[in-house]
Amino acid sequence: MTNQSNHPFESLTPDFILNAIEQQGYVCDGRILALNSYENRVYQVGVEDGEPLIAKFYRPQRWSDEQILEEHQYSFELVEQELPVVPPLSIGGKSLFHCEDFRLTLYPRKGGYAPELDNLDNLFILGRFLGRIHMVGAAKPFQYRPTITCQNYGHESAALIRNNFMPQHIQDSYDVLVVEILKIIDAIYVEAEDADYIRVHGDCHAGNILWRDDLPHFIDFDDARMAPAIQDIWMLLSGDRARQTAQLSEIKEGYDEFAEFPLHQLKYIEALKTLRIMHFSAWLAKRWDDPAFPRAFPWFNTVQYWEQHILDLREQLGELNEPALSLFG
Repeated sequence: MTNQSNHPFESLTPDFILNAIEQQGYVCDGRILALNSYENRVYQVGVEDGEPLIAKFYRPQRWSDEQILEEHQYSFELVEQELPVVPPLSIGGKSLFHCEDFRLTLYPRKGGYAPELDNLDNLFILGRFLGRIHMVGAAKPFQYRPTITCQNYGHESAALIRNNFMPQHIQDSYDVLVVEILKIIDAIYVEAEDADYIRVHGDCHAGNILWRDDLPHFIDFDDARMAPAIQDIWMLLSGDRARQTAQLSEIKEGYDEFAEFPLHQLKYIEALKTLRIMHFSAWLAKRWDDPAFPRAFPWFNTVQYWEQHILDLREQLGELNEPALSLFG
């Protein structure tokens, strides 16, 4: 790169961004708005005589070209089935472009707002679309994208945190707790032969769903992986056990219109939730050299943060030892 900096993303100057987009045949009008993204860098860019584009610059060395193109192909397959996702733009038969050391994908700008997940009618609608999405996801596996496992989300996350970030005075408490948690989750994964791993969105929370025209539109498949279908469902749940049961019931009713709801996977919910907590802390740790992260997450890597992390994991240990959610009493 011509611009030497402490972190690769610092090379994404306005001129670089505009030049990268104009290389794909657009004429930019100079307007650039940075959007809320940390793993990658995402910008809304104005285009002369047209709607603004969304430009996504992938984090260097995170995904290979093959892994990114699998994500794009999954989106294209969903669109072919008339599902409400926002796919990348295809320009000259290509959806992934290279600009010096960066990979770039362009998207159409789509408006909308986060769904109200307290609304059970919305959960029914989401269930219907997730059933259809998972039918497509089950048609074939990812070849290059990884699988959510206890090893990569749990053991590797714990090792990184323990060896580089956990304060010494609470390290023993963390070690004992994590050993117990991972022993339980390892056992759950051993039993997961019936989990039916499929291609999933992977990060299906309200922030990655745009609600407009009375429909949900699924965006940002950047974390698409192989996982049990329940991975795309549990993040829609909130509240106490009774509330979550009511939410699951609505999702299941919609889901069952197009696919069989994976009732046998309810036992994986707390394991997947615990792994996400561990993976999130490890993600922040891995990205701490990116200047955007200390600015956005100033509370990370403080004693208070790690003490709360241990409390969160203890709460999850309690949930792992409780009976799984059930829709049948």
